[in-house]
Amino acid sequence: MCALPFVKMEAVGNDFVLVDGRDLPELAWSKLAVEMCRRRTGVGSDGLLVLLNSGTADFRMRMFNPDGSEDHCGNGLRCTAAYYSSVESIPPNVVLRVETLAGERSVVVLDPGPPALVKASMGRPELHPSLIPANFDGESVVRRHLRVLDRDLEVTSLSVGTTHTVVFAPEAQWERDFALLSPAIEVHPAYPERTSVLWTDVIRPDRIAVRIWERGVGETLGCGTGACAVAAAARLAGFTVDSRVEVVSRGGSLYVEWDGEGEIFLIGPARFVFKGEWPPTSKS
Repeated sequence: MCALPFVKMEAVGNDFVLVDGRDLPELAWSKLAVEMCRRRTGVGSDGLLVLLNSGTADFRMRMFNPDGSEDHCGNGLRCTAAYYSSVESIPPNVVLRVETLAGERSVVVLDPGPPALVKASMGRPELHPSLIPANFDGESVVRRHLRVLDRDLEVTSLSVGTTHTVVFAPEAQWERDFALLSPAIEVHPAYPERTSVLWTDVIRPDRIAVRIWERGVGETLGCGTGACAVAAAARLAGFTVDSRVEVVSRGGSLYVEWDGEGEIFLIGPARFVFKGEWPPTSKS
């Protein structure tokens, strides 16, 4: 086939290659993700977003990690919605229905920007161990003990369309433990599908700092589902009762709204960076 057009998008430093596949044949998206996401020999990104037609929603979004695994992604969802709204000339505040790996989600571009300001429904957090999934007994994984590399950690795990494990620790501790323990937690036997790891410090009830290790990626500057997981975990663990919190990562701030029971909402910027073409590739 001909060269493959793409656009580069980013949201709080979480960067993506986005391919509009609505008029393309089915491609080997997983293989493409591995090639295109490479920082030195590819375009370089935290993931490949694929925009596709949907029979039930306005469009379908698929996201592939740099290792080729398919996953759900909050910032990717917001970036894809910002792109779709731009190319289809959708006015602000129109509710878009998006088919994702985690189910149908609603997204609203509040301001086209640039950068666009996008609010996405992320569904209800899954707390039961069987739905996270995580090998713990009981009804939830809130402030539970996990043995990692001869260390005893207290963790809170949940799913926001993808598995996250939150470690509450002061920022001063992150430098010592982040690079050593995060990859070990990701592949711990307690998490049969692996887990992202979020080192979290509650600065005040409405402001939370986080450093992010994403499964299948490594360290990233931002993570939308991770921000939702951090806000929910802080409320579940008793560190905050605020229904709207700012989650600050190395890439910037996202805002999360959750009443403690219903859907969780993610709000933040999404920005077009550049467009390009990938050399010809083959069908899957």
